[in-house]
Amino acid sequence: MAKVDIFDIHRQKISDMEVDDRLLNEPEKPHLIYEVVRMQLASRRSGTACTKERSFVSGGGRKPWKQKGTGRARAGSTRSPLWRGGGTVFGPHPRDYSFRPPRKVRQAALRSVLSSKFRENKLLVLDRLDVPEAKTKSFLAVLKTLGISNALIVIDGPNEVLEKSALNIPGIQLARCEGLNVYDLLRYENVVFLRSSLEKVERNLRP
Repeated sequence: MAKVDIFDIHRQKISDMEVDDRLLNEPEKPHLIYEVVRMQLASRRSGTACTKERSFVSGGGRKPWKQKGTGRARAGSTRSPLWRGGGTVFGPHPRDYSFRPPRKVRQAALRSVLSSKFRENKLLVLDRLDVPEAKTKSFLAVLKTLGISNALIVIDGPNEVLEKSALNIPGIQLARCEGLNVYDLLRYENVVFLRSSLEKVERNLRP
């Protein structure tokens, strides 16, 4: 079992916690991380790009000029892709870019990134994170005490006060356990867990 230090909001160690080795001692697996990040980015693509092929462009029903005798090249339609205003050849059409790797691949990639953060001492676990009111100023004071300016903060469920307080702070994002993902973990330098949220993630990510 891996041991993780538990801190209060003044960054004073108050206890430690045993975490399953499979969560924080997973070897780095760049190929799985790449696959999962590619999946997340592909899922965000709108896929709405659309072009008109020659059959969808208006006009061009009549042959522009007779086949022979004009000295010009043969032409059957003014909507040929070679002409200005003609159709597009092999242009994009609406499509779904999303794909889904197996569940075990997604979980292994998440464990791999969490383990990397743990080895680099960029994973912080707090006993609790309380803010007296939903104000950015109050939350910034807590972050300054913790010495954090760029982090993904993982909470165990809905928390309106915290979510509103962190809304306008650049470099800080709140995520619930069920929304924890590889892309967000890689985007931020540090990851901050509450003890309760780490326990929940540990249960969910067991192989």
